[in-house]
Amino acid sequence: MSNVIIGIHGLSNKPTRAVLEKWWEQAILEGLNKNTAFDVQSINFVSVHWADVMYDDPDPRPDAYEPAQSGALRRYKDSWLDDVRAKASEFTGKVADEVKAFFGIDEVADKILRLKLKDLYEYYHDAKKRTELRGRLRDALMAHTNSRIMLVAHSMGSIVAYDVLRLLGKQNPLITVDHFVTIGSPLGMPHVKYKITEENHLVRTPSIVRKWTNLADRRDPVAIDTHLYDDYEPNDFDVRVTDDLVLNDWPRGPHHKSYGYLRTPEFTDIVKQFI
Repeated sequence: MSNVIIGIHGLSNKPTRAVLEKWWEQAILEGLNKNTAFDVQSINFVSVHWADVMYDDPDPRPDAYEPAQSGALRRYKDSWLDDVRAKASEFTGKVADEVKAFFGIDEVADKILRLKLKDLYEYYHDAKKRTELRGRLRDALMAHTNSRIMLVAHSMGSIVAYDVLRLLGKQNPLITVDHFVTIGSPLGMPHVKYKITEENHLVRTPSIVRKWTNLADRRDPVAIDTHLYDDYEPNDFDVRVTDDLVLNDWPRGPHHKSYGYLRTPEFTDIVKQFI
């Protein structure tokens, strides 16, 4: 049985599918070659591209991939403060969930999405676009049912991926995703979890997932809740999300770039074990 890594990108416009696929693969390979003793020239990687559903033309000036600077690929050093922050995040997240449930602040959340996160707003409010995004990932997963699958989902892509995995669990329960990896994910946002409950009675690990790892940089403004363990219940196989903090080295922007996540030592560990 072959192994395949399927990636789905996140928010905002992107270059063409072929270009983005090449840059994602370069980032993964750079991590493998610099963080390990591996000399890997290629991997079985498939990109699920959906930016063209939201934008008429590819990004004319994309943030092109560039190799990491010397010494930039560093492993995150855990400390006791991380446990404190995780517990604080868990508490504030539960408070936010309860406030949202009590006051029904959907209109406020939707307004913020419309102003700041246009793609996500359209995903939730445009059924045709939502169906198209989900369909592209679903088709990619179905095309590799005879392979061991690692699904890597960045940013808003992790929301699309989660929704598709929950739907496949109901429609095609014999499908298995060996490892679901979320990077820079907003799945801890109260509004996102609320949207999940509109389609599912529980917020939990998708039933067809056998392992779920969530990688987040504390400086990433999209991954507001860096620890998803207490947000998502285990599935019937007792699979819970495992959280791991990383250092996204991408030199431009707020430490959210997919390339930076894909070459972290922690992500490299996952890929090395998978392939």
